[in-house]
Amino acid sequence: MVKIVDLQYLIFTVIILALLFDFINGFHDTANAIATSVSTRALHPMQAIIMAAGLNFLGAMVSTGVAKTIGGDIVSSAEIVDEKVIIAALFGAIVWNLLTWWFGIPSSSSHALVGGMIGAVLISVGSLGLNWSGIGKIVVALIASPVIAIIIGIVIMNILFRLFGSFSPHAVNQNFRRMQILSAAAMAFSHGSNDAQKSMGIITLALFSGGFIAEFEVPMFVKILCATAMAIGTASGGWRIIKTIGGKIFKLEPISGFAADLNSSIVVFGATLLHLPVSTTHVVSGSIMGVGTAKRVNAVHWGVAQQMVKAWVMTIPLTAVMGALAFCVVDRIF
Repeated sequence: MVKIVDLQYLIFTVIILALLFDFINGFHDTANAIATSVSTRALHPMQAIIMAAGLNFLGAMVSTGVAKTIGGDIVSSAEIVDEKVIIAALFGAIVWNLLTWWFGIPSSSSHALVGGMIGAVLISVGSLGLNWSGIGKIVVALIASPVIAIIIGIVIMNILFRLFGSFSPHAVNQNFRRMQILSAAAMAFSHGSNDAQKSMGIITLALFSGGFIAEFEVPMFVKILCATAMAIGTASGGWRIIKTIGGKIFKLEPISGFAADLNSSIVVFGATLLHLPVSTTHVVSGSIMGVGTAKRVNAVHWGVAQQMVKAWVMTIPLTAVMGALAFCVVDRIF
């Protein structure tokens, strides 16, 4: 039986780790919102980061549907998941995010969190502790979203080619460089609306399973804490991943950068409205592949794209292992 003092300590640890995850998510995924506008020089890097930080905060405050999906659809029952499981899941996700950030690999924080939770639950209470239908829904959303982004990216870019193909390249670039500011702002807002909710869901799950709240509703203080942590993380920047997203997949021009951001913001915010957690990293990468393919298939650096896909496929299994190992350590400590 966990003592009240120990339970409070564990809840506090969950909150700290969840906010750390949000902070890392902020600088890990900064590239998603600003890489295209920075790479085409539509925005100075510092201007882009400040704008993204503010809009990430606002986006994080608009909804809690994704938080409820993360908190309620991975485990079969909140009562069988204690704080040690959540701590282990967060630890696995944080380690993976730091490793991929260090090597400049644009992997998914969402995949990392889901994988960490699956591994920690499996090692602690077994497969009966997992809500497999809910996990299936989340995984389908995570896999389908970049594919949808590629398809819609091709469509949007072809529409722009038809509308502005007769204009001079200089005029098109000048106008779309300004329009990129709006599309980058929309992407930053969408990113906050989806990604910050993942930590909100984890903290709310811990509070609910610990008996600190009577129903699974995200408290206002949790919203503010998570939104602030992500905004601060965003303001810290993520230059390693910006280089990969902004230039290594496809050489972006202002018009293609605008198309990629617009497409990404539509897909991510659409997922938020459907209460589905998606990877903004995957969506933005898919959008860039789509707009690049619309110009010329071999314009996309498919070797880089292939390396990214390998990292995406590996994320859930490896973070599940990390989450399981972390639980063994946490269980011994507590």
